[in-house]
Amino acid sequence: MNTGAISTRYAKALLRWSQESGAADAVAGQVRTMLSDPDNVPQKLVPELEKFVAFLIAKGRKEYLRSVFRKFIELYNREAGVKYARLTAVGDSPALTEKIRTLLEKQTGCKVNMETVVDPGLIGGFVVEVDGYTLDASVRHQIDTVRRQFMVSNNRIV
Repeated sequence: MNTGAISTRYAKALLRWSQESGAADAVAGQVRTMLSDPDNVPQKLVPELEKFVAFLIAKGRKEYLRSVFRKFIELYNREAGVKYARLTAVGDSPALTEKIRTLLEKQTGCKVNMETVVDPGLIGGFVVEVDGYTLDASVRHQIDTVRRQFMVSNNRIV
């Protein structure tokens, strides 16, 4: 069975149903919470989400629940015009985060939610990932590039 097709079908149904009932934002919030921390399931689920989960279990599709939720969030974000980006930097810099968020919002025309990760191994600079694209402006990447070029040029000499 095609997991992607099943997940997409159920995620579209959940999105349509939650939008029609006016609970799409609440459902998306609870789904995000469950995806980010599976041990932190809200005590009281939104009725639409509770019925949907019960429906999936009744249909024997419990193993698809996580992938349905991921696909639902992807579809919900696309409908809402929201993109998620990940900024990895040497230190926590709110000014850099805000500057990159503003630039991405101008370029994409969408609201951008930014996740910031600190990685001292970058030495300097930053790495931005959005929609499967990566911009690596880190010192570590530049050093690796110079190292590879040096190795290639030395192999040709010898």
